Amino acid sequence: MRHVMQPSNKHRAILSRRSFFFVSASAIGGLVIALHTNQPALAQDVAQTQMPMFPPDAFVRIQPDGRIVIAVNRVELGQGVSTALPMILADEMDADWSRVDGELAPGEDVYKDPIFGIQIVAGSTAITNSFQQYRELGAKARALLVAAAAARWGVTADDCRTESSMVHGPGGKSATYADLTDEAAKLPLPEVVVLKDPSAFRLIGKPTRRLDSKAKSDGSYKYAIDFDSPDMRVALIARPPVFGGRVASFDGAAARAISGVQDVFEIPLVSGTAIAVVADGFWTAKKAREALVVEWDTSAVEHVDSEVLAARYRELVRTPGKPWQGMGEPSTLDGIPKDARIEADFEFPYLSHAQMEPLCITIRFDSDRAEVWSAGQSPTVERTTVATMLGIKTESVRHNVLPGGGGFGRRGTMDQHLEKEAVALAKRLPGVTIKLMWTREDDMRGGYYRPAFAHRAEIGIGANGFPQVWRHVVAGQSFLLNSGNFGEPYLVKDGVDFLAVEGIADCPYDLGAFHVAAHHPSVNVPTLSLRSIGQTHGSFVMETLIEELADRAGIDPIEYRMRLVRENAPKSRAVLKLLKEKSGAWLAGLKPGHGVGTALSEYQRGACACLADVSIDDGVLRVHRVLVAVHCGLAVNPMSIESQFQGGFVFGMSQLLSKSAITLKNGIVEQENFFDYAPAYMPNAPLTMEVHLVESAEPPTGVGECPVPLAAPAVANAMSRITGKRYRKLPIIDI
Repeated sequence: MRHVMQPSNKHRAILSRRSFFFVSASAIGGLVIALHTNQPALAQDVAQTQMPMFPPDAFVRIQPDGRIVIAVNRVELGQGVSTALPMILADEMDADWSRVDGELAPGEDVYKDPIFGIQIVAGSTAITNSFQQYRELGAKARALLVAAAAARWGVTADDCRTESSMVHGPGGKSATYADLTDEAAKLPLPEVVVLKDPSAFRLIGKPTRRLDSKAKSDGSYKYAIDFDSPDMRVALIARPPVFGGRVASFDGAAARAISGVQDVFEIPLVSGTAIAVVADGFWTAKKAREALVVEWDTSAVEHVDSEVLAARYRELVRTPGKPWQGMGEPSTLDGIPKDARIEADFEFPYLSHAQMEPLCITIRFDSDRAEVWSAGQSPTVERTTVATMLGIKTESVRHNVLPGGGGFGRRGTMDQHLEKEAVALAKRLPGVTIKLMWTREDDMRGGYYRPAFAHRAEIGIGANGFPQVWRHVVAGQSFLLNSGNFGEPYLVKDGVDFLAVEGIADCPYDLGAFHVAAHHPSVNVPTLSLRSIGQTHGSFVMETLIEELADRAGIDPIEYRMRLVRENAPKSRAVLKLLKEKSGAWLAGLKPGHGVGTALSEYQRGACACLADVSIDDGVLRVHRVLVAVHCGLAVNPMSIESQFQGGFVFGMSQLLSKSAITLKNGIVEQENFFDYAPAYMPNAPLTMEVHLVESAEPPTGVGECPVPLAAPAVANAMSRITGKRYRKLPIIDI
């Protein structure tokens, strides 16, 4: 892997004392630093937990023993943010990395994303949005410590230097950061700080092991589902078999008779009603739920059938749809010969997020205050929801952010259904700490999937082999249309949800007379964005069609893309160039019977491209080698980027596999667990995978979702080389 530090002149960050200590409306966000204040760990005994003062200990805490704790203003879902953000701050602070710890910050206004204005994990934006913020925090901390040392020694700050959590002065003087914190905390904040020249970075850009690796390896790492307290109860919910169904009647006598069951009662859902069981532990609650006798009324809701829905979508994409961003009428293909056209129809099923840790949330409500423990992706929204539904002030809700065992979008509940269910439980049982858990079956059958989609592309090809006319229609549910979600005004244009046409409308290619339109039918299946959102299907369509066009033109697929990429897409050009440079030798030695496929994707201001070398042996698909080129600007932690691409590629491959579809019959989801909904496992993973970084001095971009859109089209394109088939419908069952 290669990377380069960002060359720069001196960077200056000018902040007033007020804007440093309080949340501001600027892009800087709330910057608060607290030195030498020992914040207790998250309380296990909720009854003894004190509501925090505001602002709380914020981003930096230097302990008496010299350890430096850096707060992470995002939830850790395996993406490595609890290492990358501390790296940025620690580098500017000149902290001794061996004595640095990362700590997930609670849900508080001071930890809001400086761009989004809320505390959130979304769109691979943590590093992109907080890179400058965490650099300035580190520089502020360093400046205060230097000022304290200079005052102690009677010298100027320019006479001092910092290294490895120490300030060094003239005449061999030195002091540790821990020794200086009391004096530093009494000093006024500097109006101006000078950020490091990137050539002086000691951590940023260096492959660095994650801070949480050891705990995850030895089992001591605690996820949200592991949270416990002495008085805690566990709740499970019996949900209607059809989305939006209601309880007609129920008999809970047998459930209540089980020792350890505290309560059985009906609760409202976002849509419909359900029965909650609260008990002294998970297995007791599960046994009691199984003992329930419930009559469901599903007469007033749609009973979705996957085959019927697919047929409906196939018809929709043959009608015009609403154009994206006022594109007007599509160009005609009249005059283009039939043999110079491609007409392609694609189908994609519902997908489950299938994160390793099912949903869970813990809550306690004590009349005028509440406390929540969760791994939700937006603490700000969750905290506000809980406060509003309980009728208390937002500042009276303590929101503890805990690590989650994967998210992929599932923990970013747009309608806050998990939090609303938890509040219903808390209202029923005030003064009791309740952990609401979803089983794997609950998570698999309980909805909130990547929507099913259909596409139709009609392409007119010019004499040079490149697209002259491209007409594209998409049919699928919208995430945001008429949702009231904060993202709706930004992402829904002229009745079209960008998240449904992502990867198409924003593709980096010059496709001639290009037109994109969409249909957003209403379907009784709850949906939610999945890692890389619209690109999970949009990029598959685009990249398999581009490969087909390259083959028809008799042009190397990388070269074809390089010619087709727009002039204003330099990152795509850069990754294609790097991919070509790195692939020449091994492509020349490709084994007989193997096929190589290509894919390109731009996501969140970054770009990546890949080649996948596959074979099909006795009907079994094997991915032998994957070569990836990435342009993510300045690479904060190259080791983490490599890990993200390894995991993300396998995640993206899942939708190719035969057991990677959520299907419905008479309104009921047919899949239950990993035995009939199987993501990619180790045998499906590439045997080798190389990740190469484009050398760049640009600001960093996120990479958590970037590899996902590459995997399925690259592998499918490679399969086409072997079988001669073009793959238009996922999953691919018969290869």
